[in-house]
Amino acid sequence: MKRIASVIGLPPESVERYESLHAAVWPAVLARLSASNIVNYSIYRYGELLFSYLEYVGEDFDADMAAMAADPATQEWWAVCMPLQRPVDDRAEGEWWKEIPELFHLH
Repeated sequence: MKRIASVIGLPPESVERYESLHAAVWPAVLARLSASNIVNYSIYRYGELLFSYLEYVGEDFDADMAAMAADPATQEWWAVCMPLQRPVDDRAEGEWWKEIPELFHLH
């Protein structure tokens, strides 16, 4: 299993809409997440920062992420959510959400 944590900005003017969307995530988006072997996925908000945590339980992360990116419902969801977000300045090339390193884990 691969654990992934990441962060992205959320300006105050986007909070209400973003939280409303995530209170009722579209069923097709949830189904694609599951089909892409993502489990235990959570997003938290701390002021103007979103923190996400997920676990990947598949065998081919790149292929599963490509399948998710190719999914029309997921593309539509991203088109709605991405304008609300503000990527952090120090993200890696090609990242939207900045992946952050795990420093500690207790089984």
